[in-house]
Amino acid sequence: MARLQSPLGELVGEFVLVRLINMRGVNLDVFDFDYDLTWAGFFLSPDQEIYGRYGGRDASSPQSRLSLAGLHYAMTQALKAHRGASPIGNSKSETRNPKTEVSRAASGVELGHSISETETATSRPRTVDQYTAAERRPAASCIHCHQVYDFRREMLQKQGQWRLDELWVYPLPENVGLRLDVDEGDRVREVMEDSPASRAGLRRGDRLRSVNHVPIASLADVQYGLHRAGAEGEIPISWRHGDQPMSARLSVGKEWRKTDISWRWSLRGLEPTPWVQGEDLTAEEKAKLGLPQHQLAFYLSAFLSPVARQVIPHRIPPRLRFQRQFGLTSLPGLGPGNLAPFDRRKLGRTPPRPRQKHRTCPGSRR
Repeated sequence: MARLQSPLGELVGEFVLVRLINMRGVNLDVFDFDYDLTWAGFFLSPDQEIYGRYGGRDASSPQSRLSLAGLHYAMTQALKAHRGASPIGNSKSETRNPKTEVSRAASGVELGHSISETETATSRPRTVDQYTAAERRPAASCIHCHQVYDFRREMLQKQGQWRLDELWVYPLPENVGLRLDVDEGDRVREVMEDSPASRAGLRRGDRLRSVNHVPIASLADVQYGLHRAGAEGEIPISWRHGDQPMSARLSVGKEWRKTDISWRWSLRGLEPTPWVQGEDLTAEEKAKLGLPQHQLAFYLSAFLSPVARQVIPHRIPPRLRFQRQFGLTSLPGLGPGNLAPFDRRKLGRTPPRPRQKHRTCPGSRR
């Protein structure tokens, strides 16, 4: 949340502010976003035309791709759209069919797959309450955003339709070779060499107009456009080079959607879940142990899931096994960005206490 002061103070007076903290009853055909995010914003008209979005993150930090200036810019562009320009996002002519699920990744068709009658009904908006998993929860309980992914995955698994490609949602612009300005989300800060974007002709300083027919004012708009694209093929893109309008197609191959998903809370529901957790070593503690500063190292707590107790001793070479109960030594090549097999999430801090065992992972990066 941002305090409503400069530079947002005057601008927010042009909007009616609504905060949603519970997904129950929320129309998922309108509020279609990355449900693993800590925070996401929509700019809508009274009849639910989407002018734009704001939000997004990567594995490094929840805030690394957000700024008050970037939010201000996205709000300004949305306000311009409301006052007469074409909406940023879904106009009336682009409103999605409620029987089409666009949040199914890598479906092979641009807008995903058809929803079964068990997932939605034509007489009412699609909501999380319609999932069987939601019906098992107490009526007054809160449903968190990430649980939309959890409930949907459970449904697809029961139907025998879930597949691994479901994990690769909301690709980053870097996946097609673009790095965007944090404060002006439609401005290209860098074009990566030999990438789909560079081959399409984009250059530093260009202004994105649309990605996969989604008009652009922020990172969230770009990710939504990429999310709606298929597993491979071409993605339409338009931009301005100076005053000159340009358009092309981004040619993407298999696995283009893949990115670091270790931060996603919804992954907790995937099995097996061999969790390990602990507190990071400080720079001083690493120095005392002779460890490089870029190397992952943390104190292993007493908690290990049953799956972890079964998997780790038997599937890791003897020199890497636990010594006694703790003391896991190095795991070459593992770092903070690729620890998904061990689900190294901090599930909560415990009070400080004497620590004697530590774990290090050579070759990792901060």
